[in-house]
Amino acid sequence: MPLPQGRIYTIDDIYALPEGTRAELIDGQIYYQAAPSRKHQDVLNYINNTIYNHIQANNGKCKVYPAPFAVFLNEDDTIYLEPDITVVCDQDKLDDVGCKGAPDWIVEVVSPSSKPMDYYTKLFKYRNAGVREYWIVDPGKEIILVHFFEAIDGPYIFSFKDKVKVNIYDNLEIDFSKPRF
Repeated sequence: MPLPQGRIYTIDDIYALPEGTRAELIDGQIYYQAAPSRKHQDVLNYINNTIYNHIQANNGKCKVYPAPFAVFLNEDDTIYLEPDITVVCDQDKLDDVGCKGAPDWIVEVVSPSSKPMDYYTKLFKYRNAGVREYWIVDPGKEIILVHFFEAIDGPYIFSFKDKVKVNIYDNLEIDFSKPRF
């Protein structure tokens, strides 16, 4: 006798949620998200502002978007993600709704409730979709885990006392020792 199947949700179900509901869709399942902590937002703002300022100062072609920003990793309507920070260098992937296809760089700032998703599920999804670089920033552990998928070795582990090189850029480092989170 076959096991009962749960409902498979789609992007239409995400759009039908009440305004302000924070949720992502992975493989047809909805995952609700709690509001982020102040420290989470401080870390996110610091990283996002550093990236934005670098792009502006260098007349860069990439765009950086903090959450909420929709990312559709593939043409399947069962995956809808809102990474904490999304960097897209191919303008053809952008439309008024979000990013269609793999962004170049994604940063997830870990919350206690998001650890399994950020460390495992999203790592797998981002790698398979063609994201070039994926950072997991864990304020609780004060570490940054850098997955540069174009390199053979890695991941690379840094602390909140380090300057961390951004691999998709030649001249960008994010100094985690400067801010007080």
